[in-house]
Amino acid sequence: MVNDAPSPWNVANYVTMVRIAMVPFFAWALLADGGESTTWRLVATLIFVVAALSDKIDGYLARSRGLVTDLGKILDPIADKLLVGTALVLLWIPLGELPWWVPVVILARELGITLMRMAVLKYAVMPASRGGKLKTVLQVVAITAFLLPRADLPWLTVVAWIVMGAAVLVTVVTGLDYAYQGWKIRRSARSASTAGS
Repeated sequence: MVNDAPSPWNVANYVTMVRIAMVPFFAWALLADGGESTTWRLVATLIFVVAALSDKIDGYLARSRGLVTDLGKILDPIADKLLVGTALVLLWIPLGELPWWVPVVILARELGITLMRMAVLKYAVMPASRGGKLKTVLQVVAITAFLLPRADLPWLTVVAWIVMGAAVLVTVVTGLDYAYQGWKIRRSARSASTAGS
């Protein structure tokens, strides 16, 4: 029997791996000169934006070329959460530009929903919703605004906070929706199991 499954060592997964490899370089650039250097903040912002956009590239490559693999399904969310999580944590500690509750709320939601998706995986795959995609866009835009050097641009700080507030709100709301959907999937599966026994 011929195995038509794509190799996990393909261009889409390579793009994901490069995104993961970019995270330490992003962190180093952000923390260079204590986060006070305009040049290094711009470099860090550029790395973050390129890494974030690469998420669209590897997804497109995987779907358009039939390169969707189990390895890709594992690596892609890890890469996303590693990039966003690193940015949020470093903006909190040591840079002190975000209060503790922003990274805690966002990362707790991301971890919780990831664990829930794994728990219901044997019953159904939960695709990303429109709200989930909006959440990702808002998080990336908000983080990008915070990464930019804002010392002489007070209006940018205002914009950054408005977008971050929206990102946190959508993160919480979509998290509750995913939790509800996961509960319904599990309840339906248990009902079907009980009816069949």
